[in-house]
Amino acid sequence: MKRKIITVAIDSPAAAGAGTQAKLIAKEYNLAYLDTGKIYRIIGELKLKKNKLKYNDIKKKIKNINLRELDNNSLINDKVASAAAEVAKDIKIRKIIKNFQITYGNNPPKKYSGSVLDGRDITSVIMKNAMFKFYITANVETRARRRYLEYKKLKKKISYYEVLKGLKIRDYADKNRKISPLKKTKDSILINTSKLSKKASFLKIKTIMDKILKK
Repeated sequence: MKRKIITVAIDSPAAAGAGTQAKLIAKEYNLAYLDTGKIYRIIGELKLKKNKLKYNDIKKKIKNINLRELDNNSLINDKVASAAAEVAKDIKIRKIIKNFQITYGNNPPKKYSGSVLDGRDITSVIMKNAMFKFYITANVETRARRRYLEYKKLKKKISYYEVLKGLKIRDYADKNRKISPLKKTKDSILINTSKLSKKASFLKIKTIMDKILKK
C-alpha cells in the first residue's frame, strides 16, 4: 500500500523568497526539501569545469548526487547561473533532471512526511498533482534588494543596479523560454511577498495548509 504524503509545489521568479518559504514549510511539516534550480546549477558548474559535457556525465552526476552539494556557495554566481540557463535549454538534459525531480518529489526518503519542491516549472510540469501549489512572487526591485544583500554577505563585488538588470533579463528568459516557461497555473495560490516579512509570508502559507490538512 502506497503511503499518503504531503506534497508542496512552488514556482517563483528569482529572489522572490520561495527558497526561504520552502525551507520553513519543510521544517514545520517534516518534509524533504529540493531546490530544483540548484540541480541545474550543479550541472551548469560541471559544464564550466569540463570542455565537453556528455549526457552520460550528467546521468552519472544526477544518479550519485549528494543533496548537500546544493548548499555550496560556489553555485551562487552569474557564470554558473548563465551555464545553468544554457543547460536548461537542452531537452535531453531537462528530461534527465525532470525524471529525478519527479521521483524525489513523489518518493521522498521515508523519514519525511512528504516533500516540498521549488523552481520554475514545478506546479506546471514536475508536481502537477501536488496537494498544495503556490506561486510566490515580489516586485523586481524588492527581489533585487534581497539578492544584492545575499551577494553582499558572500562578499561578492556587484552593485544593486547590476543585480536589478540581471533579474530583469532572467525574468524575461524564464517567462519566454520555449520549454517549461515560468507561469502561474490556475490552481496555484498567489503569495506576494513584496510587503511581507519572512514570518508573515510563512504564516499566510501555514494558515492555508493547516486548513486543508485538518479536514
